[in-house]
Amino acid sequence: MKKLLGIITAVILTAGLLVQASDLVIESKTQSYEEKENKIKFDGDVKVTIDDLKVVGESADVSMDKDQKLDTATFYDKPYAFEIKKNKKREVKANILQLSLITKVVKAQGDTQSIVFEGKTPVVVINADEQEYDTKTGVMTANGAVTILYKELETFSDKAKVKTNKNGDLKDIELIGNARIKQQGGNESFADRFFYNAGTKVLTAVGNTTSNAVMDDGKKLVLKSARQEYIQDKNIFNASGNVQVWYQDYHAVGPKITVYPNKEGKPNEVYFTGRSSITQGVRTIYADKIRMTMSPKDFHADGNTRTVIKNIGSNNGDKNDSGMGLGL
Repeated sequence: MKKLLGIITAVILTAGLLVQASDLVIESKTQSYEEKENKIKFDGDVKVTIDDLKVVGESADVSMDKDQKLDTATFYDKPYAFEIKKNKKREVKANILQLSLITKVVKAQGDTQSIVFEGKTPVVVINADEQEYDTKTGVMTANGAVTILYKELETFSDKAKVKTNKNGDLKDIELIGNARIKQQGGNESFADRFFYNAGTKVLTAVGNTTSNAVMDDGKKLVLKSARQEYIQDKNIFNASGNVQVWYQDYHAVGPKITVYPNKEGKPNEVYFTGRSSITQGVRTIYADKIRMTMSPKDFHADGNTRTVIKNIGSNNGDKNDSGMGLGL
């Protein structure tokens, strides 16, 4: 996650361009100024260089304000921007790139893609309809069919926000709307919103949350709740709010759970706190606390336990003979 922000700040290209005092060099086949539009236009093999940053495109223009100061630089026809430092290359592609020299905001519009390479290997890939980076606040916002590919993780959402500090280090990342996180091995999580805090290393999911964990034997542990929380340092998982857990023929329900992993890091022990229940076939056990394990598959109920077995003694015989009684 920490590398994700380093990518975004460099990929979006504005820190060096908008903050530092550097020489800006623009090359093209033709350059012209139109007083009516108050723009300088560049056409044909446009190349822009500032420090280690290069932007390549077919056409661009730079608008000016009423005082003839540079305002916004816009690159058209699928421009390509990149920066190379040592073994790392950062690039961004879009239908249009727009750099505001006043608000310090850069926008990439239309089929945007940001990539960071280490050598020739892509480390992070971000795709979206639009991407915007505000150098003043350190916030990158991506909108429309957002996907982020980072190592073994892949995320999907309608919108994403990434915030960095002044050094470009990650502060937090937020996935908003129809959000999903997919991990190698088949594990998936769904929620209305995901939020990751780099300081606490806690990933929180809120709203219609569902997590599917694939066990070593291929069987699936499914967990639904209003809120879920993963503590990365401890590899502990918490869930609250109408929690439901399915595993093989178990269906457990309760207000709150904590999940602990086995030695291999797979979820193995589920602790329910608060009045909970676990159902297996026709039998349901209610208790104040329930401990459920996947390997070995087992459970233990404690505190005011009550067992309900459905339809016991039912048969197709005479009504007077059905059920259980003392024979009176």
